[in-house]
Amino acid sequence: MTKTLELIFDFGSPNAYLTMKVLPELLDRTGADLTVTPCLLGGIFKATGNKAPMIRYADAPAKLAYENLEMRRFIEKHGLTKFRINPHFPVNTLTIMRGAIVAEEEGNLDDYIDVVNRAMWEEGLKMDDTQVIATFLSANGFDGPALLARTQEPEIKAKLVANTEAAVARGVFGIPTLFVGDEMFFGKDRLAQVEEALAAA
Repeated sequence: MTKTLELIFDFGSPNAYLTMKVLPELLDRTGADLTVTPCLLGGIFKATGNKAPMIRYADAPAKLAYENLEMRRFIEKHGLTKFRINPHFPVNTLTIMRGAIVAEEEGNLDDYIDVVNRAMWEEGLKMDDTQVIATFLSANGFDGPALLARTQEPEIKAKLVANTEAAVARGVFGIPTLFVGDEMFFGKDRLAQVEEALAAA
C-alpha cells in the first residue's frame, strides 16, 4: 500500500516554502507520495485565534530572534541559498491560493507551486498584485490572465474555503502542517518525526 504524506499549504508561510524544498529527499527515503492541500492561512488564523510569529512574538524580542536563528540554521543545513524574505511580507495570498485550486483542478498544481514559490520566496515579487501575478505566470508556462479569471469562479472560491474549514476541523492552527494518516505534525522542525511516522506506516 502506498504511503501518503499530506501537506496543508499556503504560499504566505516562508516555512512552508522551506519545508517543500526539503520534502523530495524525505519522500525518496520513505517511498511516500505527497498530497498538497491548498488552504488559506489567514482563515486558519482567524478560526483558531493564532497569529504569525512576527506578530505573536512582537513583544518578546528574544523569542522572535530565536525563531529567526532557527530559520537561518535550517536554511544553512539544507543549502537553501535562493531563499529571501519577501520585501512585501506579509503578502495577501487569497488570489494565488485560489489559483492553486484552479491549478489543482487543471492537473498542474506541482508546477504552479514551484513557480509561485519562486516568485514569493526567491524573487521577492508582490504576489497580491494581479498584474504581477499574471505577468509572472505567463512568463513561466501558464496562461496568467486565464488562470486569474478562473480564481473568481464561485466553485473555486468555495473549494478553498472548504479546504480551510476542513483543516481547522482536523486541528490545524498554522502552516506548514503535515499529516501521516490522522497523525498531525506542525512546522518544518517536525520533519524527523514525520519521517519516523512514515517509516512505521
